[in-house]
Amino acid sequence: MAAELADPPEESVTAAIDRVRSSVDALLAAFIDAHPAPVADPELAEGHRLLKEFVVKGGKRIRPLLCYWGARGAGGTDDAATVAAGAALELYHAGLLIHDDIMDGSELRRGRPTLHRSLARPTKHPVAEPFGHCAAVLLGVLAQAWADELLGAADPAVRALFNQMRGEVIAGQYLDVQTHLGPSVDRALTVIRFKTAKYTVERPLQIGGALAGAPGALLESYSRFGLPMGEAFQLRDDILGVFGDPGITGKPVTDDLREGKATVLIALAFAEATGSALHLLRTWHGNPDLDDARAADLRQVIVESRALTRVESMIDGRVRTGLEELRTCAIDEDARQALTLMAGQLTHRLA
Repeated sequence: MAAELADPPEESVTAAIDRVRSSVDALLAAFIDAHPAPVADPELAEGHRLLKEFVVKGGKRIRPLLCYWGARGAGGTDDAATVAAGAALELYHAGLLIHDDIMDGSELRRGRPTLHRSLARPTKHPVAEPFGHCAAVLLGVLAQAWADELLGAADPAVRALFNQMRGEVIAGQYLDVQTHLGPSVDRALTVIRFKTAKYTVERPLQIGGALAGAPGALLESYSRFGLPMGEAFQLRDDILGVFGDPGITGKPVTDDLREGKATVLIALAFAEATGSALHLLRTWHGNPDLDDARAADLRQVIVESRALTRVESMIDGRVRTGLEELRTCAIDEDARQALTLMAGQLTHRLA
């Protein structure tokens, strides 16, 4: 379904990024269109339509792009195979996001209703909310099954990395839902490493490298670059979840606080706050009745405890570590430039 993509001799890095993103989008749309609902039921057909909309519309395509540049860094030239692997990563990611939104009770994703909310239509279903949750779980599983199909008969090294990535991200998500354990910097960093750093940056790079037959030394370099960069990416995401602009992020800035997400940002605030500030955190972090005024109070506590400053410093340190590895590892120069560009986009973004 994906055409062979031959790079023009003087293609710029930004042009290559745009081309790969467009190729992944086209492949995802074509693949889902080729997999209509197997039962002629209008409700099921609507579910498929909403799933396609969720997968195709929106998303930065970070994992497919990193997979592509991981392959290019190793001298890979089979763009069709790399785009297919990247699209498989995106399908798996879509399923994970659908399930994550259900677990978090999120109403919005990318400025649009989450899939389980779109499926919960009160005028048609007396038990709208349970139906929306159940239907979204099933569609999330379907997206992940499609990811396996799209990956196809991949090289055993590629398949092993893909399987390892799935086990790691599920472990990270499992740890993340253990909110009853309370905020802990060490636990939050472990969650970041497995739920985001490995899943979002390290493994996609290595999967691309494995597609191109990268030697072990390069795969290790991808890890030394990918882990700190992925951690910086999630630390930035945690800041945006509390201090971001909803008009840009597409998500309310009260969700993470109301849900009680035990991020590094929050764990540092709990560790440093005292007196009335600590009382505010204990009372309102994770409180379903949190309103905008109390959320503003919590943001002030986070700032005054210097938790925000410390997380910004952690981001800067991890970016420096990752870029130093990228400067010295033996990869294709275009890939080095692209990954340097993406590092800035991932860690100093507004959404």
